[in-house]
Amino acid sequence: MTSAVRVATDGWVVAKRNLIKIKRVPEILVFVLLSPIMFVLLFAYVFGGAIDPGGGVNYREFLIGGIFAQTVVFGATFTGAGLAEDMQKGIIDRFRSLPMSRSAVLVGRTASDIVYNVLSLIIMALTGLLVGWRIRESALEALGAFLLLIVFAYAISWVMGYVGLLVPSVEVINNASFIVIMPLTFVSNAFVPLESFPPGLQKFVEWNPVSSLTQAVRELFGNTSDAVPVPDVWSMQNPVLYTLLWVVLILVVFVPLSIRQYRLSTMR
Repeated sequence: MTSAVRVATDGWVVAKRNLIKIKRVPEILVFVLLSPIMFVLLFAYVFGGAIDPGGGVNYREFLIGGIFAQTVVFGATFTGAGLAEDMQKGIIDRFRSLPMSRSAVLVGRTASDIVYNVLSLIIMALTGLLVGWRIRESALEALGAFLLLIVFAYAISWVMGYVGLLVPSVEVINNASFIVIMPLTFVSNAFVPLESFPPGLQKFVEWNPVSSLTQAVRELFGNTSDAVPVPDVWSMQNPVLYTLLWVVLILVVFVPLSIRQYRLSTMR
């Protein structure tokens, strides 16, 4: 059996183990699905009347792309928290004693978290439709938007996996993730128009990958308006390509880093 096939096979076993955990601890899934519903309803009904994206764009349609982006980024933290929990409970030590590929634990963990993100996206889409969001482009473009969200979340999950191996404590990984991800998602065009930021912050927002992901999703769903011109910045003019470049960069850097850190962690 080639190494790639072995990693895929062992990774699937680990992923299945993580998914079976949902049956034993259904509360995990409940909170995963309640969070996006809460954010959609909170922003749609509490802030919707106070924020005007301009150009006649309905704020609820403007909002959903940002909520999608925020939720998949936050959802990636499950990878780090899951690995930290396994380290604490000694489950990683049990994996070491098995004849399995070392990278399979990371492959399985990140793969199983795709399922959480897919479920979150489905719940968000249904909630969005209930509050007035609509897809105004073709089904193929809408599918492309969902795939882009999942791919970006998968890349971020490798970052969180690396952090989870560096800081093997669920409490610390949750706090560290919040400190990093919260400003990354809120200092973006996810919830307010880019023009509303002070000039100094606008440059950061324009090149923030969460902003490009949000812009790409809005365009693919048809939730934009010609009356609101896109900033004359390459990242915003080519949001899909810019987001995919970030995905490739993150995977190229953090996949080998995470595998190396996993090997170091299991040697302690």
